[in-house]
Amino acid sequence: MYRHVAMFRFNDEVDEAEVLSIGAALSTLPGEIEQIKDYRHGPDLAINDGNFDYVVVADFETVEDYITYRDHPTHQDLIKQHIAGRVADRAAVQYQFDG
Repeated sequence: MYRHVAMFRFNDEVDEAEVLSIGAALSTLPGEIEQIKDYRHGPDLAINDGNFDYVVVADFETVEDYITYRDHPTHQDLIKQHIAGRVADRAAVQYQFDG
């Protein structure tokens, strides 16, 4: 199995309503992209200073499945409509694990 983790720090202008909208949009992806095996996301709980604001964790059976997700038009459209211009910083990693 392969896991993709993406973390975002939002611009100061992004409010709670926008974060909820982003979350709602992200929740639609598993129904649109069959290669996603597990998909979880949510805002940081603000327990520790310096954390990112939001995380997405997605699991895939193969690297090719991840690439399909990454490049999928629905995913790319979501990025354009909900992520681009709202993110001050992004970090991501993909790694393999026994599933």
